[in-house]
Amino acid sequence: MTLRVLVAKIGLDGHDRGIKIVARLLRDAGMEVVYSGIRLTPAQIAASARDEDPDVVGLSILSGSHMKLVPDVVARLRAEGCEAPVIVGGIIPEEDRAWLTGHGVAAVYTPKDFDIARIMQEVAELAAAHRN
Repeated sequence: MTLRVLVAKIGLDGHDRGIKIVARLLRDAGMEVVYSGIRLTPAQIAASARDEDPDVVGLSILSGSHMKLVPDVVARLRAEGCEAPVIVGGIIPEEDRAWLTGHGVAAVYTPKDFDIARIMQEVAELAAAHRN
């Protein structure tokens, strides 16, 4: 069965080039990708995850509001019964990585993380571990 990844842009940020590139790379790596769109609320992302049953949820955020919005999404996902690992990509200060992983995020990627093969492998491993 193909691993399924739900990707979404959280908050008011409308810059979606990066998430579209990541979605394409995930597809090229053999995963099914559900792109929920831009300017989504935590509730909309959680509802989409409930309906799509993903193996990983990927959030893209560039607005600087990751410390508030990402934990809100994680809490809403869990409330909806979605236990899929959450990964976050975007403009995340290095000092915020540990805080996010301490608040339910499985992995954080920024533009400094450019080893695409490694990232795709890590996402696939997270998805497969969740599936099993």
